[in-house]
Parts: sequence; structure tokens; C-alpha cells
Amino acid sequence: MLKDHLLISPEVQDALATGKPIIALESTIISHGMPYPQNLETARGCEAVARAHGAVPATCAILGGKLCVGLTDEQLDYLARTGTNVIKASRRDIPLLVARKLDGATTVTGTMILASMAGIRIHATGGIGGVHRGAQETMDISADLEELGKTPVVVVCAGAKSLLDLPLTMEYLETRGVPIIGYGTDELPGFYTRNTGLPVDARMDDVKEIAAAIRAQYELDYKGGMVVANPIPEEDALDSEYIEKVIQDAVDEAKEKGIRGKATTPFLLQRIHEITGGNSLASNIKLVYNNVAVASEIAKYL
Repeated sequence: MLKDHLLISPEVQDALATGKPIIALESTIISHGMPYPQNLETARGCEAVARAHGAVPATCAILGGKLCVGLTDEQLDYLARTGTNVIKASRRDIPLLVARKLDGATTVTGTMILASMAGIRIHATGGIGGVHRGAQETMDISADLEELGKTPVVVVCAGAKSLLDLPLTMEYLETRGVPIIGYGTDELPGFYTRNTGLPVDARMDDVKEIAAAIRAQYELDYKGGMVVANPIPEEDALDSEYIEKVIQDAVDEAKEKGIRGKATTPFLLQRIHEITGGNSLASNIKLVYNNVAVASEIAKYL
């Protein structure tokens, strides 16, 4: 039975029972997305931003085989210190971790699944996964895109990670019937940059309007999710030509070293961080906080 495996924190249980705004947060950003101690500071910062905007944060992870929705500070600290030694938990990994009573940091996909089980409608992250560059040969496509097509959780993000093939990612989301709403933008943001030239399905400038679209999905018994694309703040964005060259150099290096699958994104993010002298990490943290703030504001109207 699900209740035997799902462990919802008292704070999140209370929020669910009393109708308080709640947002889900992933944990791979803690274990695989950033080095220690910035990862712990960012995890704590995300929860603080959510609370400052009137929402209850529900950071998700799998600990000792339990599907945890809402973590203690000690659990955040454990994930941050353990880092990449924690398994990245996507859809395929969850039953194995439960059966073996192991630990896992949830990806966007894993977080969407746990959030849906708990009855949480909205998830804030940095950027979703997508179709990797060269996927025509490798078939390297993130499970996030499939999950968005079947799990009714909205993901607020700064677009798909710019190290991906963004046009193909957009095509894939269209095929899966996933609406992409641009919050205050007509274009898909490029994670580190505000513009990509790729048009979103609809622009909405008011969080109330976005909440209305989310409610419509539920009222129509719509099985999939939705992407709310929220551009990185202008003052924190990186130059598009510069970051594109950095990303391409990192992608070429990964290919030369034979890095594939779930190891690809952590490697690329680390190399981009090193090449930019830490500027990419600073931008990453700022855009995550921005997404948490917007998700919290939307959650007030759900």
C-alpha cells in the first residue's frame, strides 16, 4: 500500500489538511547540481524563499526506502554532504530504492511523482531536462518530458537547461501535449539566458491567470502537467554567445570522454561552472530562487 511507503512531514501534512499553499522542491539540485556547501545553502535558501512568499516547501527525497515529502534540516544536510554518492532517483529507480531501502535524490521526474502521490500540484526547480544534443544518435532524452506528459504537476522553471537541444525539446513537449506558459515572456528562456527565439504556447503576466489555467487542467481531468517558463532575472543572466560557446566546449569534452546517460548533466554543469569561474553557479542559484518565488505566488491561488 502506498501509505506504507509515503512519509509526509508534519508541516506538509498540516498544509494539505488546512489548504495552505505548498510547493514541491527537488533534491538532485542538492546532491548533484552544486558543490558543498553551496548546495546546502541553496536548499535552505529555497525553503526560506518559499516561506517568505507564504508557501510551505516540500523538498522530496527517498531516504531508507521511504518516499519523503518534506525534509528536516538534518536530512538536507545529509544529502548535501553525501552529494553524488546518493543515487539520482527518476521513475525507473523509485521501486528499486524502496525495495532495497536505499537513499535517492529525486530528479524533476521523481519529484513530480512524489508530489502527485502527496496531492501537491506545483513544483519549482532550476530547469527541466530535455532532448540532449546529438540525441539523433544517442537517444538521450530526459524522462522529465515523458513525466510532464502524464503526471498532473506543474513545473516552474527557467526553461530547459541550455546545454540541451532546445528546439527538439520543444517539439517533444508539443508531441506529449504539454502546454508551455511564458511568465512575462513570449519566448522560452534559455536557463542562463532570458531568450532563445523559441515561442511559448501562451504568455501570461499574472500568476492568477496561470493558476486559472492549472485549475482548468484539473477540472478537465487532464492527465499531463504544464511548464511555466520563468526567465532568469535580467541582472543575473549571462551573455548568450559566451555561454553557448562554453556549453558547446563542455558537450564536446563529454563526448570525447564517453560520458553518457544520467552522468551527462552533472558533468556538464560542473565543467560549465569551472570554465565560467563560478559565474554559472551564481546565476543558477539566483534563477532557482526566482522560480521558487513565482511558484509560491501561483500556489496561493490554487
